[in-house]
Amino acid sequence: MEKTTIQRAVGVLILVGLWIRGASILAAAEQAYFAIQVVDESTGRGVPLVELETIHKLRFVTDSQGLVAIAEPELFDQQVYFSVRSHGYEYPADGFGFRGKAFHVKRGGSETIAIKRINLAERLYRVTGGGIYRDSVLLGKQTPPVAPLLNAGVIGCDSVMAASFRDRIYWFWGDTSRLNHPLGGNFHITGATSRLPGAEGLEPGIGINFDYFVESDGRLRGMAPMAGAGPTWISALTVLREPEGRERLYAGYVKIRNQLESYQWGVVAWDDATQQFTRIASYDNKPPLFLEPQAHTFLQTEADGKEYVYFCNPLPFTRVPATPEAYCDFSRYEGFSCLKTGTGPEAKELDRDRAGRLQYAWKPGTSPLTQQQAKQFIAEGKLEPRERRIALRDVVTGRAVEAHSGSVYWNDYRKRWVLITVELFGESSGLGEVWFAEADEPTGPWVYARKIVTHDRYSFYNPKQHPFFDQEGGRVIFFEGTYTHTFSGNPEATPRYDYNQIMYRLDLSRAELALPVAFYEVNSSNQDVRFVVRAGGTEPTFFAMEQATPGTIPMVWQQSRLEAGMASEETVAAFYALPMDLQTSPETTTPLYEYGHQETGRYVYRTDADWQQVGYFRTPVAVCRVWKGLEYSGPPER
Repeated sequence: MEKTTIQRAVGVLILVGLWIRGASILAAAEQAYFAIQVVDESTGRGVPLVELETIHKLRFVTDSQGLVAIAEPELFDQQVYFSVRSHGYEYPADGFGFRGKAFHVKRGGSETIAIKRINLAERLYRVTGGGIYRDSVLLGKQTPPVAPLLNAGVIGCDSVMAASFRDRIYWFWGDTSRLNHPLGGNFHITGATSRLPGAEGLEPGIGINFDYFVESDGRLRGMAPMAGAGPTWISALTVLREPEGRERLYAGYVKIRNQLESYQWGVVAWDDATQQFTRIASYDNKPPLFLEPQAHTFLQTEADGKEYVYFCNPLPFTRVPATPEAYCDFSRYEGFSCLKTGTGPEAKELDRDRAGRLQYAWKPGTSPLTQQQAKQFIAEGKLEPRERRIALRDVVTGRAVEAHSGSVYWNDYRKRWVLITVELFGESSGLGEVWFAEADEPTGPWVYARKIVTHDRYSFYNPKQHPFFDQEGGRVIFFEGTYTHTFSGNPEATPRYDYNQIMYRLDLSRAELALPVAFYEVNSSNQDVRFVVRAGGTEPTFFAMEQATPGTIPMVWQQSRLEAGMASEETVAAFYALPMDLQTSPETTTPLYEYGHQETGRYVYRTDADWQQVGYFRTPVAVCRVWKGLEYSGPPER
């Protein structure tokens, strides 16, 4: 009994000693550095990827908690000016136009800088790579429960694929860098798993705990080591149910050689025994509807009860029945296309009926038109602008936005399909500006978009939303992308961040994300014209706001006529529009004209000032301004 008491006492003393030693180490760490934390002025949260630079070009980059630890001896006991800059964030300029602040730098000291967020989306943390919380560790600060410095030796990796599979999230990335050699990484897909939020997984605003797939010696295990020269890339990661009822992961793959040349295509499936992908089918010639990386998928059950896999690259205009057999058989893939069945865009054979109406439908082996191809068809006079399904444009300026890569998922909060995409050749970067858009159906129409993230002369390609992270019924969504100077023209790579994934969060209730939506004309039982949303399948009459936004007025029905009025419990707004008496109207808006019938007293509404039909006359004053639809091709070139 006495011996046990002595042992316990000794144990307590050891623990106390360790605690004191640990506290001393932390205190010493804090005293060795000068700490600066950069926080979002609206939330107080630390901002990652903020660059602080001295007059003599010493550059410090905040870690995922917005911290930098400064140990340069020449800076101590000096008044030091730091310029402050960050993609999508802004520090106020002084009277000379300089954006920065001077601090008295001393060991053990600390300062905080508040920075204004210009991006609509909030930058949260770096997902992958080395030194995610490097400065926090040096300063002895507590970090989220993820690997703060290095996990499985990964220092950089390309483009994410992710899916909720069984009881975990499975993550896969492309070419992956390690510290040992420029060619010493993994070029056959890196993989990891994490727990789902609410099932012992971290809240996605905090971070992700990755369990990487590694060999017994700690090396990264190639997830898809397909035979042949060059890297293996995968796309279209999809969870499908086998005939016996068990779920299995499937993906498309492509082999790459000679400066991004694709030379083999196929399908792989997850093998539980080897914890790798195994090849199911391969082709030496590219199938007509096989999507190159980076394609993402969702499953959707149609009105006829059939379930399909939709492929987004970035828009979901390709599908296949949601069975393993069909997924592996490229001859069963369909394109939502206006081309003649079995043709590609190079043939330029549009499918029109006898009346000249363009026929969009799901057609086997038929390519959908890309945004750029449709633009070319319009330039050649083969397609009318209103016949497009994609006319993405900036809701502010009307400028065309060409989507490059991204993902589409249903959003319960917006009750629409939501697109997160990067723009090709944007204003600040060739592949760094990220946009939000929404549509009634997966096939569109996709029209108005709002920029949510910008990267100045830096790429943020292949963004992907993670629907398994949605919060508050889809009001808050999360997405990530690959941050890299590749394809940007910028010769300077950001230390530690370059060629890694960064997570963003977007609140869909923000007023700036209220976009004009499609309104469709329908006839009620008494033959009065009404306008409804989410009708689908027909051409929209116009676009307008579904909810009140600053500057808009409610348009209400007074018996059979539209009038600007006050919505109330008795009178519900049909839609919200801009008044006609604005001094300056947005380029993207147009008058909505009222036409009355001389005999019946029936009224119809059109954006066409020259609309003609027997018995109808145009009333003198347009009722409001609505937003232009598919027919609008953007502001004139300047």
